[in-house]
Amino acid sequence: MAVVARLKLLSLPSSLPSLHFPSLAFPSSAAIFASQSINTNPNFKLRMASSSSSYGKVIDSHLHVWASPEEAAAKYPYFPGQEPTLTGHVDFLLQSMEEAGVDGALIVQPINHKFDHSYVTSVLNKYPNKFVGCCLANPANDGSGIQQLEHLVTKDGYSAVRFNPYLWPSGQKMTNEVGKALFSTAGKLGIPVGFMCMKGLSLHVEEIKELCTEFPSTTVLLDHLGFCKPPENEEDSLALAHLLELASFPQIYVKFSALFRVSRRPFPYLDLSRLLSQIVSSFGANRIMWGSDFPFVVLECGYKGAIDAVTLIANEISLSSGELEWIKGKTVAHLFQSRWISS
Repeated sequence: MAVVARLKLLSLPSSLPSLHFPSLAFPSSAAIFASQSINTNPNFKLRMASSSSSYGKVIDSHLHVWASPEEAAAKYPYFPGQEPTLTGHVDFLLQSMEEAGVDGALIVQPINHKFDHSYVTSVLNKYPNKFVGCCLANPANDGSGIQQLEHLVTKDGYSAVRFNPYLWPSGQKMTNEVGKALFSTAGKLGIPVGFMCMKGLSLHVEEIKELCTEFPSTTVLLDHLGFCKPPENEEDSLALAHLLELASFPQIYVKFSALFRVSRRPFPYLDLSRLLSQIVSSFGANRIMWGSDFPFVVLECGYKGAIDAVTLIANEISLSSGELEWIKGKTVAHLFQSRWISS
């Protein structure tokens, strides 16, 4: 098979680290909580400075940037048919982050540039202590996306990859030969795989389980709570049950992100308080990370509103300050070495 042939060409060292952490218990006492330590893969420690100085930093685990119309015309063209209707260039992001007191972020490659990563790469190169990058997996049948992924990680410095199931060839699943090769390669490269299940977690949960079972060293990020909303019917309840069941895989983390997409109420989205309580109970706060979904969030509650909302929701369920610290930045700082620690 073409994919197998391509895999044999990859020179992926077997000693590359896997980035997953076991769940921690969270006592109610903040003092006890602060004394907890994470049992990391020893190889991963080579990629991390001491995390103690990262405490208190706010890190956005999910946002996008794309070229301005002027930049697109000159150097970074949009993918045909995916021209953005919102402002999303990096200068606007930096201004928004400064106003909101956000220290760093994981930039997820936007569909507006599809598999052309040149704009996001330019941003990562210009602000290496501010951002890390999540590239977009190319699930082409010829397997070319596998080598593209290796190049983006080893040459361009990307630290994660996103699986968008709706980019897979019609009728194929993420567990096809190419999908498994991409997922396995991510594990060997030591980067997490993010899943975007926009049409519902229940449609893709078996694929995620199969991949995690077959490749337990690959870390997983579930974007936007797996698009699970506060349950109103049996279908909603089933989706939430699927989300909570995934906590049994220690490699899976949840992004408490794009709250405006999953809430049924306006800002500050307090109907998500019970849902947050459930995922903290199941996953532990050290496997949950806040994300804004900039620039889409700007028209909803503003960028600062995105971080204010998570604090207000956490207060509704009396999370400890230590737990909130994990969610607002410490979890993502532990996962992605940390340029944020020294910045």
